Formats: sequence, structure tokens, C-alpha cells
Amino acid sequence: MNIHEHQAKEILKKYGAIVPAGFFSTNVDDLIEKAKNLKTEKYVLKAQIHAGGRGKAGGVKILNTLEELKNSANELLGKTLVTHQTGPEGREVKRLYVEESSNIEKEFYLSCLVDRASSKIAFISSDQGGMDIEEVASSNPEKIITTKVDIAEEISDADCESVIKIFDLNSDAKDQAILLIKSIYKMFISTDANMVEVNPLILTKERKIVCLDAKVNFDSNALFRHPEILELRDLNEEDPTEIEASKHDLAYIKLDGSIGCMVNGAGLAMATMDIIKLYGKEPANFLDVGGGASKEKVSAAFKIILSDKNVKGILINIFGGIMRCDVLAQGVVDAAKEINISVPLVVRLAGTNFKEGKEILDNSGLKLISAENLDDAAKKIVEAIK
Repeated sequence: MNIHEHQAKEILKKYGAIVPAGFFSTNVDDLIEKAKNLKTEKYVLKAQIHAGGRGKAGGVKILNTLEELKNSANELLGKTLVTHQTGPEGREVKRLYVEESSNIEKEFYLSCLVDRASSKIAFISSDQGGMDIEEVASSNPEKIITTKVDIAEEISDADCESVIKIFDLNSDAKDQAILLIKSIYKMFISTDANMVEVNPLILTKERKIVCLDAKVNFDSNALFRHPEILELRDLNEEDPTEIEASKHDLAYIKLDGSIGCMVNGAGLAMATMDIIKLYGKEPANFLDVGGGASKEKVSAAFKIILSDKNVKGILINIFGGIMRCDVLAQGVVDAAKEINISVPLVVRLAGTNFKEGKEILDNSGLKLISAENLDDAAKKIVEAIK
């Protein structure tokens, strides 16, 4: 689960990080009233969307007066920002954040994430922070270092020094940076975060280490332990179909392809997507109905797939274990009774009760294509939508 920059900064501040003073609002007049409390020479106005690249898209502005702030806020609120992370459709700005300006001496990059390959926490740091960190990674990879840390209650001073070594700070700023790494690590572990990114992390002319921007992502599977974080969820920033899927406990991610997929098991779902690409087409979604799905859950999944106008065909790939093939088949039939299916439908069933499931589908009156295995299923759905 992603959260907004202003929310991320509040959490980091709670754990001891230094962030600029600021306020957010969904209303321009309210934002201006709050901005009057800032002790600053200039105002930094930021669009709050769940995407990076806001600066290049015009979503970050530095303004001299409250009047300039009001005019820019009116222009920005409700505007659709298109960045390299939003896709061509962009994201509408529904909340704004204003903060005090900072006297920047030097910009750095810092992030912290779960490294699943090593089962450690990885800190990524660079002395080349700012909007073009992707370019740095491409053209000057030696400017970025990774420090992997064993999971524990606290991070050691030695590991902290390894993370910030590339910053080349003097003693006072170095001590501040070590405290920041410790606070980020504690926050990361305590909140079940997946990723914390501070870009840029800055050294001010007053010799202070400040988190000028912040992005945080949390493990959705652990949110039951953190109701205070779950309250920060902004449904306006999520795809409506993904919201609907979450209501039915479905693992669904919308993609840009034309073949809808319904699969049980994340690994099998990934393999299904891969083989669709192998045969020259793109999957329209990742959808895992899970191992113990009811026919109601399957029916909901089917409706969600069909709600995507880009879907030209559907591939259902079920290996029955805990998930019985007859349950899935009945869910498909129930959904089909409510929705007019006008796209090709290829079904591959194997495992528990696959004969019963096939019989339900054969007797349903639905126009579907049976497949013997995954390879056969992928060939048939690609051919069917041509």
C-alpha cells in the first residue's frame, strides 16, 4: 500500500527524521490559511499523487508570495499530471502540500527496501540525488552503492557508516546521517514497510540533514497489525477494479494487454502471463483467485476481468488442489448469466474434480474452447483473438 508524501513525512518525523514544516489540504483557501503559519521566505507547493516524476511534470513549484501560492494552487488542484510513472492517462491532483523552502547545499539519494534474494534489508545510497537518479543509475552506476543489513531490532553503527560513506560528510553532518539511518531502519521494521525512499535527502547550508521528499510503501499483508496506517489509504489513487478486487480478497493488478487471465496461485499466474507473451500477446491483468476460492469469489473475479474494455479474450487456467475445478466452473457459469460474454474464452482445467468442472462448462451453453495444457491454452487464446 502506497501513501502520500505528506503522510510519509509525518511517519518519518515520528521516528526522529527531520522534515520541512508543511501542511496539506484538499481545498485551496484552507491551504493558504495554513501556509500563513510557515516561517519561510518562499513556499514549496507540491501535488500529492502516488507517482514519481512530479517535478518534471509541473507538480512542484517554488513561489515567493501567498498570492503566487494561491494562483498556482488553483491551477494545480484538479489538474491531471502525466509522469513516467502514471502512464499516459495521468493522475488527477486531489490534494496539495505546501512546505517551507530549504537552503540546499548538497542533494543525496537514499532508499531502504526488502531484498528478498538475500533475506536482508538493502539500503541504496548515492551522492547524486534529485530528479535524475534514474539517469545516474544508467550512466554512472558506480555513484550508487548498496548495503545489505541483517534483520535485527537495531542497525549497527558500522552498517550506518557503510550506507552514508558515499555522502562524504563532515563529522557533525555524519552523526546526523547515522541517526537518520537508525530512525529509518526502526520505522521500516516497526511498520512492516516494503520500501522507504528519500529523494532528495539534503544537506542544508545550515548543515542540517533533511528529508526533502519521501515515498513509503507498506506490506499489504501486514496491515492488519497497523490499523493507523491502513487509515492513510487513499482510494482515489487506486484503480477502481483493483479496489473492487480487494473487497473480494482477490490478488488483481491491471495491465495494458488484451488477454484477461484467471488463475489460481501466484506462480501459475506468472507462468500464464509469460507464455501469453511468448506467443506474441500481452496479458491484461494478473489475477490470482487463491487456493480456496468460493464460486462467489470466482464469479466476482470473472466480472472484474470483463469490466476491462481492453480485454479481447480470456484465458482461465486452473490447477485443482485446494481449489476444486467444479467450484471454479460454477462461478464462471454464474457470472456468465449476468454478463454478456462477447470475447473468446479458453479454459484449461486440471487436478481436483476437473472432469466435473469440464462437465459443468460443457453443459452451460457457453461458447468456450477447451485446452489440454497451458501451452495449448496459450496458443488457442492468441489464435482466437487474432
